[in-house]
Amino acid sequence: MQGNSRSVTSNQTGPHEKLAELVEKYLSRPFQKPISEHTRMAFNNVKQWLGDDFFESEQPLILDSCCGVGESTQRIAALYPEARVIGLDKSLVRTSKQDKVLTLPSNAIILRADVIDFWRLAVEEGWKLAAHFLLFPNPYPKSSQVQRRWHASPSFSDILKLGGELEVRSNWSTYIDEFSIALSIAGAKPQTQLINVRDPFTAFERKYHLSGQSIWQLKANLIDLSI
Repeated sequence: MQGNSRSVTSNQTGPHEKLAELVEKYLSRPFQKPISEHTRMAFNNVKQWLGDDFFESEQPLILDSCCGVGESTQRIAALYPEARVIGLDKSLVRTSKQDKVLTLPSNAIILRADVIDFWRLAVEEGWKLAAHFLLFPNPYPKSSQVQRRWHASPSFSDILKLGGELEVRSNWSTYIDEFSIALSIAGAKPQTQLINVRDPFTAFERKYHLSGQSIWQLKANLIDLSI
């Protein structure tokens, strides 16, 4: 379903039966995947962009993960001019387009990186976010694909450790329901709602809106979690 406007089809009729088991498993185990060199380079570039004194200041830091060409990054940076906004996407094709289709404000940067690795590096450095946006739908709707969804993967603990105000959007209600359950297991108090996107943040949301699909939103404060 990625890249088109068709609605999500799944062999799941509700949250995955092993969701709680997977969440608890990955919250108790460190992720051992080797970190890609291109992401390590991207992380070092971001550190240079932020500057040595950034974390001594009170300037907010916002992450826009899986940002595509960066349309959402541009919008978020305009909404929060007092913050530094980092857009990340694993696709070189998508991130290389941003110079042609966007004019980024000075408080934003877009880089090619594996978000899984970038999150780990940020956690290792002790980063704490003001906000974290996950606007790419990422449903992987087959039941067998559940561990590829962020909330049922080893990366979930890194999302939690980065803290901040988390916002997730998707056109699959089960995905949002699962994310909410996972956050609740971790001690957060997520809020979900169906939203009317008249002014889409991403190309995906634009396709969904034009095809009459619903879009769900989840928000959760991760600041005070003990992970």
